[in-house]
Amino acid sequence: MPAAGATGALPLSIFLIAHNEADRIGATIRAVRDLTDDLVVVDSGSTDGTLALAESLGARVIHNPWPGYGPQKRFAEEQCRHVWLLNLDADEVVPEALAREIRALFAAGEPPRPAWRIGIAEVFPGEARPHPLAYTLTPVRLYRKDRGRYAASPVHDRVALEPGVTAGRLKGVIHHFSVRSLGDQLDKLNRYSDQQADDLEARGVVIPSWRVFVELPGNFLKAYLGRRHFVRGTYGFLTAMNYAISRHLRIAKHVERRRLAAARQDRVDPPGPTF
Repeated sequence: MPAAGATGALPLSIFLIAHNEADRIGATIRAVRDLTDDLVVVDSGSTDGTLALAESLGARVIHNPWPGYGPQKRFAEEQCRHVWLLNLDADEVVPEALAREIRALFAAGEPPRPAWRIGIAEVFPGEARPHPLAYTLTPVRLYRKDRGRYAASPVHDRVALEPGVTAGRLKGVIHHFSVRSLGDQLDKLNRYSDQQADDLEARGVVIPSWRVFVELPGNFLKAYLGRRHFVRGTYGFLTAMNYAISRHLRIAKHVERRRLAAARQDRVDPPGPTF
C-alpha cells in the first residue's frame, strides 16, 4: 500500500447508514470528506432531503430497504471499494484531531493492526463537545473488511473480528449528536424496543416476567451512575430516565407478546375435561 500524505484521499472507504438525517448528516460528511475518495451512504427510504444533501457533498448514495442494523451495515460494507473501512453513524462527527490521527495511521503505508477501536462520546443538546467525564464506548469502527465484518444481528451493530485479530485503540473520540430532543429520543428508543422484542422472539429467548419489576430502576442507575449521565445535571437525569423507560419497554413488550401467544394457544387447544 502506498504511503498517504498529509492531504488527499486515503486508501479507505467511509460508509454510513441513514434514514431522514438531513439535519445531521451534513456535518458528518463534511468532517471526513477529504479522507476518502469513496464515501458511501446507504439510505433506507428518507423523505426529508437526506439523499440530495449527501449527494451534493460527494457521497455515493445507495437505497436498500431496512433489514435491521447489522444486515444494513453488512450491505454497506459490500458496496465499498477499498479493503479498509471506516464506519460512522449519520449523527456522528469526526473532530479534526481524530481525522489527523487517522491520516497519521496510514502515513507510512499499511497500518500496524487490521482493526482499530475508536471512542464514541455523546454530545447532548446545548453542548458543543462531549463533557470531559462523559461515558465513552469504544467499538471497532476502523478495520479491514477481510479481517472483520459487521455481525448479522438486526439489533446489535458490532464488528465481529476474525479469530486471533487484536484491535488497536485510537486516542481521538467521535462526537455523537444522538439526541435531537427528549421526545425524539424517546420515540427512537420506543421503536428500537419493538425491534429488540422481535429479536428476542426470533431467537426463542425467554426473559422471566419478574424482570419487569427491576428493569426500569436498574437501568436508570446503569445510565445515571454507570454511564455518568449525572455529570449533565438535570438533563442527564432526564436522558437516564428515557434510557430506563426504553429498557423497561423491551421487557414489557416481550412479556406481553408471550401472554398473547399463550392466550391464542389456549383458544386453539382448550384444556380437556376434568373428571
